[in-house]
Amino acid sequence: MNILILGSGGREHAIAWKIKQSNSVNKLFLAPGNAGTKEVAENLSISPSNFDDVAKTIKAHKIGMLIVGPEAPLVDGIVDFLKQQKDLKDLLIIGPSEAGAMLEGSKEFAKKFMAEFGVPTARYQSFQKDTLEQGYAFLEELKPPYVLKADGLAAGKGVLILNELQDAKVELKNMLLDQKFGEASSNVVIEEFLDGIEMSVFVLTDGKNYRILPEAKDYKRVGEGDTGLNTGGMGAVSPVPFADKTLMNKIEEKVVKPSIRGLEARQIDYCGFLFIGLMIVNGEPYVIEYNVRMGDPETEVVMPRIKSDLFEHLKACSEGNLENEKVVFSDEAATTVMLVSGGYPEAYEKNKEMSGFEQVGDCILFHAGTKKENGKVLTNGGRVIAITALGENFKDALAKSYRNADRILFEGKYFRKDIGFDLMSN
Repeated sequence: MNILILGSGGREHAIAWKIKQSNSVNKLFLAPGNAGTKEVAENLSISPSNFDDVAKTIKAHKIGMLIVGPEAPLVDGIVDFLKQQKDLKDLLIIGPSEAGAMLEGSKEFAKKFMAEFGVPTARYQSFQKDTLEQGYAFLEELKPPYVLKADGLAAGKGVLILNELQDAKVELKNMLLDQKFGEASSNVVIEEFLDGIEMSVFVLTDGKNYRILPEAKDYKRVGEGDTGLNTGGMGAVSPVPFADKTLMNKIEEKVVKPSIRGLEARQIDYCGFLFIGLMIVNGEPYVIEYNVRMGDPETEVVMPRIKSDLFEHLKACSEGNLENEKVVFSDEAATTVMLVSGGYPEAYEKNKEMSGFEQVGDCILFHAGTKKENGKVLTNGGRVIAITALGENFKDALAKSYRNADRILFEGKYFRKDIGFDLMSN
């Protein structure tokens, strides 16, 4: 079968790397891809946001399965669009409908969904510019820190956690009146802060049946010690050392099952990945957010730990046979460290020449913001490349990731040197 993956980041590179291992895959394409995906697939210079071009490409290359990597086309309804094309009725699509994508597209929608189906989450209220004063009043009811979330998509940066009440009020005004995050913050969810430890669970589901994939913990803040601005992710670890059988059973019973029941009850067309961001508070799981695709950089540690055939799992999911699939995990630990451009997540420069690839060993490089020009690999984004390694435990894997992080060079390179720091005692 010919497969097309939409996207250009480390997530898409990792999925392509894993899919390529299947004997059932004929040709593999990425659109638009990056410098690294060229090693495992053919890059196509089309935008995932141009649905007409995507449809034409599917027909031209006789694509049998489409995997939608990023959230924006899902929220914009690419699955619904393609399913309406009469000449694409046999296309297998991995990604939820527009209705299902609302779980990520709207924080308020997700919160109401959780409440309806009994999924544990933090107390919250939503506010718009005409209810700003009520927003101030709700903040005064809460204890610090204060959590403000842009309702819509903001590239993983629309969440603010503030320690001072006055700062929270100023930022609420900035979001609602000054559109700090554009249209995404025309509606803002304020929620109670949960004091615990974060982790992520990934589920493959056809909207009725599900299979749980390897869990992970990622590190969002740009600074060491989890300080500084939120980013798209600076590194990740899998498995999560504190996620023992008892906790994973709780997550499945209290979070995964009611979430899937909710999809079925609402008759939401959902075939694909459900990413569940969790806060573990005193051994109990609470949902921080849903994403309707794989996470990044978590995919870069989840994919190397799946031993079974990912393509066959996806095919079974899209054909309604997921209940017959068994996902097999490796016992090895996987870690990834993200090299980013200087200045990220704020202003940064692109087109910095990268070198040192020939020195790299005992790891997997998943490219994110890179491109190839005149035989040279150049930076082309804030998060540039993920360095993933496997080991007997996460400390061994991290040592390999960090060894190789030092070997790849480009002007302004930065990476966190403390990924996994909070897990060292576990």
